[in-house]
Amino acid sequence: MEKAIRRYWPVFVLPTMAAFLIGFIIPFGYGVFLSFCKFTTVTDWKWRGLENYRQILFVNGQLDTDFLHSLWYTALFTVVTVIIINVVAFTIAMLLTKGIRGTNLFRTAFFMPNLIGGIVLSYIWLMIFNSVLEKYDMTIVTTKWSAFWGLVIVVSWQQIGYMMIIYVAGIQNIPGELIEAAKIDGASGWQLLRRVTIPLLMPTITVCTFLSLTNGFKLFDQNMALTGGNPGRSSQLLALNIYDTMYGKTGWEGVGQAKAVIFFILVAAISLIQNKLTTSKEVQQ
Repeated sequence: MEKAIRRYWPVFVLPTMAAFLIGFIIPFGYGVFLSFCKFTTVTDWKWRGLENYRQILFVNGQLDTDFLHSLWYTALFTVVTVIIINVVAFTIAMLLTKGIRGTNLFRTAFFMPNLIGGIVLSYIWLMIFNSVLEKYDMTIVTTKWSAFWGLVIVVSWQQIGYMMIIYVAGIQNIPGELIEAAKIDGASGWQLLRRVTIPLLMPTITVCTFLSLTNGFKLFDQNMALTGGNPGRSSQLLALNIYDTMYGKTGWEGVGQAKAVIFFILVAAISLIQNKLTTSKEVQQ
């Protein structure tokens, strides 16, 4: 049987490789090519070289402050959500692995927001936010910071339950003998957490940090539905900025495509750095 698998492995691999090539590699490569062109459709293109990339930062000779704002705004949003999501999810996971009554019910309740689509969820929270803020003569988009914290609340509320499930699985895989041995040696709760639980959870922490990090940078649906980039594009994250460039400005499709390529490189680089850092910590532990 093993010899047969070794002999006929291309039969099993080639369909997957073909699907990956057709569904990802070819469209991605063509997208990179179009980032150097001016086009209205994917077949109606004219070569522009690096002009699209120059226009990412400079529009009519002036610095594109909207793009730079969306860049740092997205970075800040991602840092805040990564910290909140992982800290809260880890805390809840620790509490739900203590054998308290109704654990399965709590896990289900915390996980359920993840099952709701981002756009639907955002419209629900939009009504909640505006009904509360109406008493203070405000809406969610009165300022860029009210919009910012509204996005943070919605995204955190949606993703905490999902990360909690991953943390619960990681905590349950920690050998009970190690915990008991540490307690017998007189380890306090803090020492147990710092010296045993967290080091053994580094693979889980790596996964959860990676997911929350990439989700933060790629956020689009909630941004479009909850704030629409308002007020005055000041709550516009990178993905929405790219969308508005592609479909909101005639003749700017190539610039939007160039932004998408830069966006991909940025997210990939940050994800690789994060994975490298957490993996190195895991090895040191």
